[in-house]
Amino acid sequence: MPWPHLAAPREFLAANEAAWVTLSNANYDPALGKALYDRYISELVEAEELGLDGVVVNEHHQNAYGLMPSPNLVAAALTRETSRVKICVLGNALPLYNPPTRVAEEMAMLDVMSGGRLIAGLVVGGGPEYYSTNVNPTDARPRFREAVDLVIQAWTRPGPFAFDGEFYQLPYVNPWPRPLQQPHPPVWIPGLGSPSTITYCVEHGFGYMGVAYYAPPETFARQAVAYHEAVTASGRTFDPELLGWLTTVYVAETDEQAVEEAAPHLAYFQGTLAAGFVGPGKVWMPPGYIDPPALVQFLADLRGMVQGQRPPDAAAAVWKRSPLIGSPKTVRERLLTYVNELGLGTVLALLQFGSLPADLTARSTRLYATEVVPFVREHAEKHFAAKGWE
Repeated sequence: MPWPHLAAPREFLAANEAAWVTLSNANYDPALGKALYDRYISELVEAEELGLDGVVVNEHHQNAYGLMPSPNLVAAALTRETSRVKICVLGNALPLYNPPTRVAEEMAMLDVMSGGRLIAGLVVGGGPEYYSTNVNPTDARPRFREAVDLVIQAWTRPGPFAFDGEFYQLPYVNPWPRPLQQPHPPVWIPGLGSPSTITYCVEHGFGYMGVAYYAPPETFARQAVAYHEAVTASGRTFDPELLGWLTTVYVAETDEQAVEEAAPHLAYFQGTLAAGFVGPGKVWMPPGYIDPPALVQFLADLRGMVQGQRPPDAAAAVWKRSPLIGSPKTVRERLLTYVNELGLGTVLALLQFGSLPADLTARSTRLYATEVVPFVREHAEKHFAAKGWE
């Protein structure tokens, strides 16, 4: 749910530090904001009408990149506007909540209100959030894992009971309501490739959703390989649905048309709105926020993007960063290749991005839902069955 009314990247970055934390909210117009919320929620509802499996909402604070400081409010609206799709809140940034039992309560409400359609995304939260909330980023990972343990216990353990952790001490944990799905809703955790996050997801049976819309697909491919290796090491059975890829998608009638239409809005998305990640270090990644091995890999990926071979033309430049932009034939063949080669059971398609207007979003979403997804489903099911994956 981005704010699409800022300047283009070069002009914006010449006048502003970033689109996160320090961008004055004087740039926000509530009247325009009302129209945007109406539009964005309608687009999510239409995903059900087009036959997609689910919709995803997320949480960010004090930024123009995503106008959902409370994804639970949007998810609550969707429980009344939809009847079939899964509603994934990806997610609530647990270290920012004290106590995190608030998350357990609200997600249980959403699960009951939706008739058991919630997918519970539990997240560390982006680096900029730690400046916005003044939470110590060096505590982010241990605080997150303790909070996950508390939330899972709150959903599955009869209350009242006491919880005495390093960060949270609660004499009475006894949330009402309890979730409809038992023992609890599916849990997904997004990541940028941290080995510890991948291992943690595998060990707990949580879905790992690789966030790689900022980088070439080989960045996520490394994450997928690491996930498969962690599954093998754990002795668990591989479940494709628990491995997901979040990537930008835009579909038009031809490759040339798709590139021409998407390029300026991708530039706005990746240059203006994502400036909080690629701009000043204080906004991008606070000290202690990320595990050292993950930081080394992230910086290597970033260096590769900056120093790599320059694409020969505009189309190649777009496809290098966002390969699922093109005609239905191009997108479905590329997507099927990634799905089959990496064992992807979940694809999170970022179908609205940056300043992409409503008419282009609607057409692209319709083409994706009707001409890409059925093709990939059919062929991937056969491939997965041959592999013995359910």
